[in-house]
Amino acid sequence: MESLRKSLVDNEVAKDVLDFTPSKSLNICFDDKLTLETNATYTPTQVQNQPKITYDAKDDEYYTLIKTDPDAPTRADPKFGEWRHYLVVNIPGNKVEQGDCLSPYIGCGPPPNTGLHRYIYILCKQPSKIHFKGELRCHLNADGRNNWKAAEFIKKWNLEPVACDFFQAEYDSYVPTLYQTLSANQEKSVEIN
Repeated sequence: MESLRKSLVDNEVAKDVLDFTPSKSLNICFDDKLTLETNATYTPTQVQNQPKITYDAKDDEYYTLIKTDPDAPTRADPKFGEWRHYLVVNIPGNKVEQGDCLSPYIGCGPPPNTGLHRYIYILCKQPSKIHFKGELRCHLNADGRNNWKAAEFIKKWNLEPVACDFFQAEYDSYVPTLYQTLSANQEKSVEIN
């Protein structure tokens, strides 16, 4: 965990997103063949599909899983960051697929000529099952995803960050396909009542 903590600090994830020391490990695997390595560089093509994420947890505990990009549109000018790529709450134990998805998974879509973006996964333990009243439930598009802050969400709902990992990616030929998919869905995000 010390090498992960050092990488979070050295790559300014602790400064720009959330400063904590992970106590659990995340195993993130894309398409059953690519296992995320901390701070590795991948292409958007390699990580376009929702990964399988595993971690140790008790069945009677609830968790929140976040994927965020603080570098939108660029790391030097993050005026749209953080960009909420994935948010699942009320995960029973480690059964991510049984959680309540507030933002369906969106792969990496860094614009051309914007350099490397950091994509950060954060796992938080919830104090109990939560009704996330007032939060946005997003659709498979860009509506409601920009200028979101993981640290503010975590503090608001009294979540305990327990695990984190990240990688970096920059523009490749898959990104226009992703943009086309996102623009085809015009549904607006809705507030949870």
